[in-house]
Amino acid sequence: MKTVLAELLTIGDEILYGQIVDTNAQWMATALSQAGIKVIRKTTVGDQEDEILTAFAEAERRADIVLITGGLGPTSDDMTKPCLAKYFGCELAIHPEALAEVTEFFKSRGRELTEVNRQQASLPVCCEKITNAVGTAPGMWFSRQGKVFVSMPGVPHEMKRMMTDLVVPKLKATFPTPTIHHHVIRTVGIGESFLAEKIADWERSLPPHIKLAYLPSLGEVKLRLTGIGSSRESLQAETDQLVEVLKTRVGQFIYGYGESPLEVVLGRTLQASNLTLAVAESCTGGYLSHLITSVAGSSAYFLGSIIPYAYDIKMRQLGVRPETLERYGAVSEETIREMANLVRAKFNTDIGVATSGIAGPGGATPEKPVGTVWIAYSDKYQTVTRKLQLSTERDLNIRLASIASLNLIRQSLPK
Repeated sequence: MKTVLAELLTIGDEILYGQIVDTNAQWMATALSQAGIKVIRKTTVGDQEDEILTAFAEAERRADIVLITGGLGPTSDDMTKPCLAKYFGCELAIHPEALAEVTEFFKSRGRELTEVNRQQASLPVCCEKITNAVGTAPGMWFSRQGKVFVSMPGVPHEMKRMMTDLVVPKLKATFPTPTIHHHVIRTVGIGESFLAEKIADWERSLPPHIKLAYLPSLGEVKLRLTGIGSSRESLQAETDQLVEVLKTRVGQFIYGYGESPLEVVLGRTLQASNLTLAVAESCTGGYLSHLITSVAGSSAYFLGSIIPYAYDIKMRQLGVRPETLERYGAVSEETIREMANLVRAKFNTDIGVATSGIAGPGGATPEKPVGTVWIAYSDKYQTVTRKLQLSTERDLNIRLASIASLNLIRQSLPK
């Protein structure tokens, strides 16, 4: 079965100026993938007729489907409708059904239909109108020589309703589409290049209809297997088997699958194991606690935290021995070990976790440069410490140390 290709085209100067973030493209790409349609390009173009017409022509050469968002308002800077009329060689005219819909829209809200609003019902006569159930700007469907253009409002909730109710079903009826199945494997604690080296022969053995993508992000790497075929069930079974082989290579780095981040997966594990956690954060300044408590229901396992930033607070509030700090300093294995054990005792939890380091830009010494971080995990069986050598950027160090701490918990939990 032929792969159906789509291009997403966003129109509007406000996107290029950075005044509005284009969240539509991500949502649309997901919806199209679920429908078996492969997105090959996303393009943004400003409110310039020549640029828009060029973008139309280039997209039509590349793709079977061109989905356009934005530029459907009633003002002079909204260029999409006149450009589509020019591109497809037809004129704009008031569409009776669209006019009735926009009239009813304003009437139901007790507002008068102005001439500017009336122009919302002006459409290229060569298009098929797509009803906007939650707004005033109709969508437009154009078909020519086996290619389809669809223009939709840029307002996210209007576009999503139109896509879900009308556009995607019509596209699936127009184009026979294969099944596209994604299987996402989430790893932590290993860099992209090291991961690639470890699984190189596994990757080379993948069948032609299943492709692997590396998706690195802060502190982790996602692996996405994408299979294209006729049956979702068979693709699911095939990718499941491939993941089982993958686990024999890098299973210690795999923490989950799909869309759940590390703090969510770890939270489920703690809750299922009926374990409680407390945290003492120095260099991470509460960010680790923020990640943990960003998960709904985290109160079932997270009892609290302390941020003993100053030496005095480490001693008086947490209980770190003065001689430990004097001899080894706050950024040391000896201090971090005490911090993890003390916070566990202070909060009477099953697990204690601690962070201490030099986030930067100041505070470094030749022996302890910026990015030097110690983290520790403590339970009644063991205390585990790790030394991290991170970056020279403060915010990055705080986030990386927090993710590393979550991973240390994951690795150290009682089996």
